[in-house]
Amino acid sequence: MLRITPRITLDEDDIQFRFVRASGPGGQNVNKVATAAELRFDVAGNASLPDAVKQRLCILAGNRVSREGVLVISAQRFRTQERNRSDALQRLTGLLLRAASPPKKRIETKPTKASKRRRLEGKRQLADKKRLRRNRSDE
Repeated sequence: MLRITPRITLDEDDIQFRFVRASGPGGQNVNKVATAAELRFDVAGNASLPDAVKQRLCILAGNRVSREGVLVISAQRFRTQERNRSDALQRLTGLLLRAASPPKKRIETKPTKASKRRRLEGKRQLADKKRLRRNRSDE
């Protein structure tokens, strides 16, 4: 079991790993050894996550979630499978933690009297400047 929050836990059977060859520099190690970890997590089919968390997770993950609702995280920062695997799990945990906390509601505020006065004074100064630039023949 993977504990995300006191309420949210994931069964490790819900997470699949596949190891593929990494791209980029690394020479022979990259060309021969499949160290890049590809984590797959079925968000849509998971029963332990609340629906609100699923929706926020899909929004946060963006293009990493397929049309079928499968989240794919690829990790290839490190040279070993184990470190890439733990990196992918940490990134999944971070996404789930962000999705688990609901966003704060925005409290509408009114501009203060001082800010209204400053805005109007700035407009008045600009209008005066433009008025002074005008040709005297236009008036």
